[in-house]
Amino acid sequence: MGVLYLVRHGQASLGAADYDQLSPRGQAQALRLGEYWRAQGQTFDAVITGTLRRHRQTLAGIAQGLQTRTPEVLQLPGLNEYDSHALIAAVHPQPLGPPDSPERYHQHFRLLCAALAQWMAGTISPPGMPRWSAFSAGVHAALTHVRQQHAGQNVLLVSSGGPISTAVGQVLGTQAQVTIALNMRIRNSAVTELSVSPKRLMLQTFNTLPHLAAPEYAHWVTHA
Repeated sequence: MGVLYLVRHGQASLGAADYDQLSPRGQAQALRLGEYWRAQGQTFDAVITGTLRRHRQTLAGIAQGLQTRTPEVLQLPGLNEYDSHALIAAVHPQPLGPPDSPERYHQHFRLLCAALAQWMAGTISPPGMPRWSAFSAGVHAALTHVRQQHAGQNVLLVSSGGPISTAVGQVLGTQAQVTIALNMRIRNSAVTELSVSPKRLMLQTFNTLPHLAAPEYAHWVTHA
């Protein structure tokens, strides 16, 4: 039975003009994951990512740490993250300041959770974003591709918290609120493993950081 390794991108640039850019910490997280896998003798038969810059940068860091040539990358737009700013604006039209303090950080994610619930229920449809049904279908299509094309193989998939939590929610059959809670807990560069057979996907691990387990990496753990 194969394994699908779902990796959330490294720390991006929350609060900056361009979020879709790994921070120096995010680059180090991705490199460290690749180094950890190299020490474990890990190899991959296929590699899939979304099309966002932070996905590509995370994969580049992992590949650098692995020090081996990875298979040709399949990029799927269905693995791209939702637009958090559009979601928040749909429930809170007044401009928010950057999440540069604990209070503003918590406000940002409280509003995001509320907006996600309404989006998933079909209550809101933010401009420029797909409906939840289409977003979920994109994730389902990626999982179906892995199950049909890569059963018995090791597959690396680099994406974001939204698609990864959606994938886990689909495998486990969770309700919307549980999927949102999973989304909010996925850490940067965390690894979630699904076993892969032609008939099904099954959850093995969720949101693990084996590459940051040593005490010297404790301060590398981030969530945004």
